[in-house]
Amino acid sequence: MARKTIHFPHERRKQALTGVILGTAIGDALGLPCEGLTPQRQYKFFPTLDGYHLFLGMGFLSDDTEHTAMVGQALLASGGDPNRFKRSLAWRFRFWLLGLPAGVGMATGKGIIKLWLGFSPDKSGVFSAGNGPAMRSAILGVYRPDDDNLLRELVSANTRLTHTDPKAEHGALAVAVAARMAALSGPTQPITPDRFIKRLQDFPEIQAEGTFDLIKRAAESVTRGESTERFAASLGLAKKGVSGFVQHTVPVSLHAWLSHPLDYRTAVISVIRCGGDADTTAAITGGIVGAAVGMDGIPRRWLETLRDWPRDVAWLERLGHQVADGCGSRDAKPIPLFFPAILPRNLIFLLIVLFHGFRRLFPPY
Repeated sequence: MARKTIHFPHERRKQALTGVILGTAIGDALGLPCEGLTPQRQYKFFPTLDGYHLFLGMGFLSDDTEHTAMVGQALLASGGDPNRFKRSLAWRFRFWLLGLPAGVGMATGKGIIKLWLGFSPDKSGVFSAGNGPAMRSAILGVYRPDDDNLLRELVSANTRLTHTDPKAEHGALAVAVAARMAALSGPTQPITPDRFIKRLQDFPEIQAEGTFDLIKRAAESVTRGESTERFAASLGLAKKGVSGFVQHTVPVSLHAWLSHPLDYRTAVISVIRCGGDADTTAAITGGIVGAAVGMDGIPRRWLETLRDWPRDVAWLERLGHQVADGCGSRDAKPIPLFFPAILPRNLIFLLIVLFHGFRRLFPPY
């Protein structure tokens, strides 16, 4: 059955939606300084990972969080109607690119340019199996946990706007299902690998293109007690770290979640230590665990030292509450973002990123 009777009280929905958004944000900010580093060099640069290392101990956000927030705003504007959701998200992507973000995925950038050139949201995507859709899909799983078909439609709309390779959609759907299960189970009932794999079998499309097999391998690895780093190594990712290919990103991120389903700190650090696209893997893992533990399960110090603006902790928390309050309502108006601040913020952020990149030219190697 596509629709089910599910007990999901409003207060729990609010905690889960706030947790998935802030969990994504904190994971993103923690992983950002490590992005692109091999596991070996990451350990040399950052022997400990118990805070932010990008600039003066302060956390900053990248496109992983920005896209998740835009998905939340589009859910509000559309009332969850897939066609309205797709159109709303398409316009948010267009204006997001005008803000000159410091990092834009290749497929996402091409898709947004096609939107500006007049392509419809149904034809703007490019054939890519990148991890962009997966990084912004966890919130979709928490939005309406009673309707599998609606979840499929929302994930499809979210994915095909920029990526048309089925693998990208399957990976995004797996992330959304994981976040849904985490949200419904809450902070006291961890999801087991067997239970997750059984639930994924309700989505036979995930079993195509090899996605399900890789996720099953991750679940079996967790059951054997293997670390997330060891699992990533078994996929051939020990040398360079986790790539942006969705069939690398999603199984590794899900492994970290299943290994530590109620331990936000350990789950996020374990996936960052795998190297590579660390901000995205940490954002995905953080969003799923955040859906279970809520804002209260995220280390308070990490929340207090996230210094980004205008998408600060207070704004992201308000967005989570608003999505919960407006779930299914077509009259909800998304929380506004102070758009004039975006361009100067992005320019300052770009300077910080460039400085950080320049620092990597020097030891330790």
